[in-house]
Amino acid sequence: MDIAYFTGITFQAVCGLRLAFSAACGFAIGFERKNRLKEAGMRTHMIVAIGAAMMMIVSKYGFFDLVGVSDFLRADVSRIAAQIVSGVGFLGAGMIFIRNRSVTGLTTAAGIWTTAGIGMAVGAGMYSLGVVGTLLVLLIQYWMHNPSWWNLPDVCSITVRVNEEKGNVGDVMRVIQEAGAQPADVAVTHKKNGLIKLDVRVRLPAGIQQYQVIEALEKSSCIAEVED
Repeated sequence: MDIAYFTGITFQAVCGLRLAFSAACGFAIGFERKNRLKEAGMRTHMIVAIGAAMMMIVSKYGFFDLVGVSDFLRADVSRIAAQIVSGVGFLGAGMIFIRNRSVTGLTTAAGIWTTAGIGMAVGAGMYSLGVVGTLLVLLIQYWMHNPSWWNLPDVCSITVRVNEEKGNVGDVMRVIQEAGAQPADVAVTHKKNGLIKLDVRVRLPAGIQQYQVIEALEKSSCIAEVED
């Protein structure tokens, strides 16, 4: 194939279309995340997809301006692409939070990393792979978001401060059970001024939402404060 083709207007247009296609895939995934009020939304996913596609194009075609074909064959065109996989990890790390012994943001971080892979596929001209990857990510994030479809309980973490003079840990467990949920485990993390701070992990069966448990706890006279 003529090397001049890769530096011509036709190829530049193809590269532009690949970037736009990557942005569309990133938009679709980011829209689903933003709709669920996640940290990374449409702009983040679109930028990741475009950046990955751009770096993939540079990795794949950026050495065609070498003097001879033999020089190009000796070039390691995989170096730039290989760094995308590890380099995008810093974005995913920024999405992960640990609070009250509960980890959040793992799915969004995995989505950021996969979006980079989709951008790389589109940047390499593998449009079908990019489309299939986008659809699979959307399907997994949307379809598997509701654990009740799989008859699996959801798990949430709730911080409770109990007045020692009015109640104890057993009273908190009883209120949670009466709300229809099941306490998984509890840890006493702090005691001060007559208040006991408890971090409780709660299993939510199908049909029971976290706010229902919180409302039941707030109505209890022995509980001074509730945080989700």
